[in-house]
This record gives sequence, C-alpha cells and structure tokens, in this order.
Amino acid sequence: MTTEARPLRRDAQRNRERIIEAAREVFAGRGFAATLDDVAHHAGVGVGTVYRRFPTKEALVEAVFTDRLEDLVTLAEEALAAPSAWDGLTDFLRRSARMHATDRGLRDAALSMDETHFARAGEQIVPLLEQLMARAHEEGSLRPDAGFRDFPIIMAMVTELAQNSAGCRSGLYERYLELMIDGLRARPGNGELGDGPSEADVQAVMRECVPPLESRRR
Repeated sequence: MTTEARPLRRDAQRNRERIIEAAREVFAGRGFAATLDDVAHHAGVGVGTVYRRFPTKEALVEAVFTDRLEDLVTLAEEALAAPSAWDGLTDFLRRSARMHATDRGLRDAALSMDETHFARAGEQIVPLLEQLMARAHEEGSLRPDAGFRDFPIIMAMVTELAQNSAGCRSGLYERYLELMIDGLRARPGNGELGDGPSEADVQAVMRECVPPLESRRR
C-alpha cells in the first residue's frame, strides 16, 4: 500500500508546485483581482484541484507572497545598514518600486501587510523603515515634515503608475519616483506640507488601491 501511495504524493506535490507557479504569473499580471478560477485555468488543472491544495484564496496568496515579502524585509535591513540614511532610504524606495512595478501581486501584498496573513512581514518591515526615516531626520537629509505614513501612499501612487503605463511606456514611473525623492530631500526654502496623513487616511487609501481578498474569493 505504501508503494502505491507514493506516486499520488508526487503527483500532489507537482500539482501544488504548478498551482503556485501559475498563481505567481497570474497575480503578477492582475494582482489580487485574479481569482482561483483564473489560476486553475492558467495551471491547466480543474478548480477543484486548486481548492484541495488551497481551500481559500488567502491561503494561496500567502503561499505565493510570503517569501517575496521577506525579500522586502531584506531590502529594508540593507537600507538601514547603509552608512548614509538618505542613501539607504532612497535605495530602498527605488529597489522596492522596481519590484512592485513588475509584479502587481507583490504590490498588492506589500500594500496590505497590515492584514492578518501578512502580519509577520509587516511587523518586521515597519520598525525598520521607521528607524531608517528617524536616522534620515537626525542626519538632516530628510525634510522634517515627511513622516513614515507618507511612505505607503508614495509607493501606492508610483506603483499604480508603473502598472498602468507598463504597456505603453515601461519605466515612466521612475521619472516621477525621482521627482518625489527630490521633494523628500531637506533643503532651505522647502514649503510646509501641512498635517500628514493619519493611520485611518493611509488605510483608506490602501483599501482603494488594493482589491480586498475577501471580495474575490474565487
């Protein structure tokens, strides 16, 4: 009986790997708006096979993006270790924007790290970025009225442009990212920005930018 069961286990593992790879490709192009039906079709398997391996869309998203979010944590750690806080901060902005520009699913995952299934990555990356911005303030390189809550909104704007312009002019987002980075630099004569966004403001923007998983379970 053991010998007969092994091929089934190998087939199950192959199916799981095929589903995850298909999900990476589908989510990269469509983000969280993609459905499990879309993934099943792309993988060449029945949707029932997908549900046997991943009973919810959330489970599949977590399997696909947990490692990718860890890559963002590594970027933040490297940025914090840079001799110049400004160089570390701007390098993180550029590299993470580049990752998001080519993968809508990663973008959606990164912009929803406060959700339960990505809580661990959020708990890791938020303190790193807060430390990085605090260092840049102490260094005098980051304008004093720029705060941590500005960061996700900046990334949402830039990466939305990256996704929407990819078909007509890829790389256009880099121009506007550089304009934003220049605006973050502390210099004499910078006008006051006024009150920054609250946490509620940030969450409202993120809800508009990222389709909630709960609304598109299939």
